[in-house]
Amino acid sequence: MSNFSFKRFTIHQERCAMKVGTDGVLIGAWAATGMATAKVGRILDIGTGTGLIALMTAQRFPDAKVVAIDIDEHATEQAKENVKASPFSHNISVLHKSLQEYIKEENTEERFDLIVCNPPFFDNSLVCPDPRRTTARHNSTLPFATLMKGAMTLLADDGVFSLVIPSECRQKIEDEAIFAGLMLKRRVAVVTKEGKKPKRYLLEFGIKGNGIDESILSLGGDEYRTLTADFYLPKAEKS
Repeated sequence: MSNFSFKRFTIHQERCAMKVGTDGVLIGAWAATGMATAKVGRILDIGTGTGLIALMTAQRFPDAKVVAIDIDEHATEQAKENVKASPFSHNISVLHKSLQEYIKEENTEERFDLIVCNPPFFDNSLVCPDPRRTTARHNSTLPFATLMKGAMTLLADDGVFSLVIPSECRQKIEDEAIFAGLMLKRRVAVVTKEGKKPKRYLLEFGIKGNGIDESILSLGGDEYRTLTADFYLPKAEKS
């Protein structure tokens, strides 16, 4: 599929190693759902890929300024085109930078109220023959420890860092968060059907915290449909 149409924007993705999927839609719709819209002024999307999550958060937080970064030059160019063609182009900046480069080169005194990421998650697993897909899927270029420390560096005192990860990565991510000084605030187990084991987790971290809010989200349930209702087109209208 070369493009994927949502209600207010279209994602072209033929030059991106990672295509639109449920993970990206989930985190784009869920991130910072516990925060007042007025309190989200600056957003960072780490590893933006097609630009999907940046566009979703720009739609949800219309007064926020979004910075979207990616290490892949082809993905960055396509994300720029997707953003330019959207109603949110004035709110989103797309940069061809790794997280490490962004921290080193940009003004990191300006902190973010929301940092969001659908990170590369394969660790010590077989490497794909396509180097761009390897970069997008394997954490060799963005280890979990680097990701969590980077988020800690860039996060505002009252901000949140939201990410979606496979269930087998949850404990390692949570451990690295502790080492980085971040506290787990929300944890959502994502299941395909009620009663099934979770395949994904939505996690939210902050610098401050007072307990963990835990819940379960079923991809076949009303809560998921409500969460994504502002984005998905009815099936008959999809490209």
